[in-house]
Amino acid sequence: MKAAIVGVTGYTGIELLRIIQGHPQLSIGTLHSSSVHKDTISDEYPHLRQLIALPIQAFDPEVIMAENDLVFFATPAGVAKELGQAFAERGFPMIDLSGDLRLKDPTVYEAWYQKAAAPQAMLAQATYGLPEFMTEKATDLISNPGCYATAALLTVAPLVIKKLIDPATLILDGKSGLSGAGKNLNESSHFVNVDENMTMYKLNRHQHIPEILQQLQLWDPSITDIQFTTSLIPVKRGIFMTGYAKAAPGVTEADLLAAYEEIYAQQPFVRIQPQGTLPQLRQVIGTNFCDIGLGLNAGTGIVTLVGVIDNLMKGASGQAIQNYNRWAGIDETAGLWSLPIYP
Repeated sequence: MKAAIVGVTGYTGIELLRIIQGHPQLSIGTLHSSSVHKDTISDEYPHLRQLIALPIQAFDPEVIMAENDLVFFATPAGVAKELGQAFAERGFPMIDLSGDLRLKDPTVYEAWYQKAAAPQAMLAQATYGLPEFMTEKATDLISNPGCYATAALLTVAPLVIKKLIDPATLILDGKSGLSGAGKNLNESSHFVNVDENMTMYKLNRHQHIPEILQQLQLWDPSITDIQFTTSLIPVKRGIFMTGYAKAAPGVTEADLLAAYEEIYAQQPFVRIQPQGTLPQLRQVIGTNFCDIGLGLNAGTGIVTLVGVIDNLMKGASGQAIQNYNRWAGIDETAGLWSLPIYP
């Protein structure tokens, strides 16, 4: 099959290009950008010279549908809900990496994203593509989860599903590398402000909060809100998610680990750390893995959780390809079975 990438010059677009280049059953059809009109992608990114010389074309849905089998939208919020309507109306397969189709309630999207929501027909058609918890085949319109949401949900899911914690005590704290902020430079992402520094941002107003809550409520409808914070750390890529919650009475650390091993037993991209071991960010960089570890304080009854992902892989482009693989009915790991970049 051939895929088009809209928004190819952004970080997630380039990461899609890298993965698809090594995919056994998917290839690049056409590349599109509204802001960059160089002759070829290698003119914009010299590291692609002698590897990929495809032209960067203006967006044209007719060209995309004529020359490809599906389209990836690697664009900022607000783009896919407009440009993607042509594909949704004609049933052309589309995977959106932005937040435009993740929230089923349009009023929630408008409140958190400060933009008009996608048409109700698109929202109803879209499948929320968290692969480890998709029980039915996806539709031809897939909404890829956010990077923070992916890390948070995978890290805490077994405890919520099996009711091993008091959800009212749950606190989630995510720390992200700078690539998660995108390519556009601003004061908060300037090297002199980020290097040797750590900054908390969007306190109580990050747009992934309602996305996390929406999924948690499917597992436990009693959850009405969450405490979730986000910080920038001076690394290029990766999310380090920490969670804290009060364990249910009588629950042991062995019980907690057993729940994770059971829930993720058939999930190739979730690796549970041995008891007494917590994951490091570096062990997942460049991969589609989510590594999770935990510990229980016997005195306080508080469980500490650590989940790590590469925000451009499992948090974005890698998960988009994982969703493609599942949608296409092929090996879920196709094109994604790569070793971490180390050191």
